[in-house]
Amino acid sequence: MSNLTSREIHLVARPDGLPAAADFKLVEQQLAPAKDDIVVRNLYMSVDPAMRPALSNGQMKLDAVMTGGAVGVVTQSANTDYAEGSYVIHRSGFREYHISDGSDLRLIEPRGEPLTTHLHVLGGTGLTAYGGLLVTGALQEGENLFVSAAAGAVGSVVCQIGKIKNCRVAGSCGSQEKVDHLLNDLGIDYAFNYKTQSIAKELHIGLPDGIDVYFENVGGAHLDAACGQMRPLGRIPVCGMISAYNNKGARSEGVTTLSNMIYNRVTMRGFVVYEFENIREQFLYDMRTWMAEGRMKYSETIKSGIEAAPEALIGLLQGENTGKMLVQLADA
Repeated sequence: MSNLTSREIHLVARPDGLPAAADFKLVEQQLAPAKDDIVVRNLYMSVDPAMRPALSNGQMKLDAVMTGGAVGVVTQSANTDYAEGSYVIHRSGFREYHISDGSDLRLIEPRGEPLTTHLHVLGGTGLTAYGGLLVTGALQEGENLFVSAAAGAVGSVVCQIGKIKNCRVAGSCGSQEKVDHLLNDLGIDYAFNYKTQSIAKELHIGLPDGIDVYFENVGGAHLDAACGQMRPLGRIPVCGMISAYNNKGARSEGVTTLSNMIYNRVTMRGFVVYEFENIREQFLYDMRTWMAEGRMKYSETIKSGIEAAPEALIGLLQGENTGKMLVQLADA
């Protein structure tokens, strides 16, 4: 293959608080893949809240291409495992082309569903929700479930699994539009806008018998309110702390209600998605079944072009998305 021109996003300054457009730079690179290289043309890239701490803590290097989940099509390959024309998922997004030896790629085989779903409901986002709720959270049929950031990519999947398991589900979100989406489109039992309502008061209304499982995406005031209303032997699977990600050291607001965990014997445990690789096949089977039955719906907020990636990340951290935030880099 001849040389390629690929545009990519570099981090050029460490954000202080909410990232700004000036913290990022669009860079054009000339690539010269060797004949044994696998060349992937990225089609869609994922934008996730967990990217934010890495911008400030040094995990994301300055003046170098950023990383993130992406799905792409193989355009050059001598590797029979990744034939030309096949679709792959990898962690080298924020660029238009990715050159690989195959070690960082995972083959995906769509079965009629949109490619984008492999970056959320059928991908790491969905597996995070599925494993975090059913394994770490050990949700049981008919329990009371509270989900923060319930209209987000992970939260919306958690809410729907809760309803599939015949649970009473309450969710918080940041706008009336999202409240309507949770109630009318996803069919949960109760939803509220935490920006305009008291979290604790709304939880008393939405889950008057208390909370068996709180799926934690936000931290701070949400955790403070939820801890005070946990039922005996309740579980708090900790997926994220998005309220703290723009703070120095990702430090959350103080929580004053942790003493309620003692006599109620509440368990709070963090988790990461790679813990659930051993159940990926069961996850994919269940998720595809629920999608086919119309019991698992999804929303996407899609920006167009690699140059829109910083805007997408900033918008995500301000809650502009409903469902999964994606950037389309090329036509499939």
